[in-house]
Amino acid sequence: MIPPLNAGDRLTRPEFERRYQAHPELNKAELIEGVVHMPSPVHFALHGKPHVAIIAWLALYCAATPGVVGADNTTVRLDYENVVQPDALLRLESALGGRSHVTEDDYLAGPPELVVEIAASSASYDLHNKHRVYAANAVPEYLVAQAYEQRVDWFVLREGVYEPLQPDADGILRSEVFPGLWLPADALWAGDLATMLAVVQQGLASPEHASYVAGLRARQPRP
Repeated sequence: MIPPLNAGDRLTRPEFERRYQAHPELNKAELIEGVVHMPSPVHFALHGKPHVAIIAWLALYCAATPGVVGADNTTVRLDYENVVQPDALLRLESALGGRSHVTEDDYLAGPPELVVEIAASSASYDLHNKHRVYAANAVPEYLVAQAYEQRVDWFVLREGVYEPLQPDADGILRSEVFPGLWLPADALWAGDLATMLAVVQQGLASPEHASYVAGLRARQPRP
């Protein structure tokens, strides 16, 4: 009989995955530095609404950027003690230089280029334990949306350390890894999806995005 998965258990990655797969009734569990974390039930306004907006924002970027792929609540094997399930992510296909890949059993392994987490507050382990884990595993960008504080912290990995991405004069956060991925953080908390999508459309029309796409197409494997 396979034991249940409990918050606080200290497990290896194989044992964590064995127990997780044996209990399909579990919606989300993560292994952070060898310790099992099982998030509490998800609130509508604090998590569900901003989550949908983030997914729509990322999906629009993917639609206009060949070789960039998004995912929602996908298990990512970072290392032997860390198996995460971020709220959303963007990755560059490995054939184009991305460092993550899809495993034979249909999970991700390796660091995606952008990880997004929606946290209740700055006290969440998303801004502490997972922050350290993502940096240690060289995830280039890490965005944390904090619902209670209604703020967005977007971190960029520089020389192994996360530094906060600064907004421009219009309050827009602009990804350094994915040119044209622009976010008006205030619109996220106002529930203004139309403005979020309009701003990313502006980013997609920018010269830097056009240059990025041209470079991706030049690197696409030939048939």
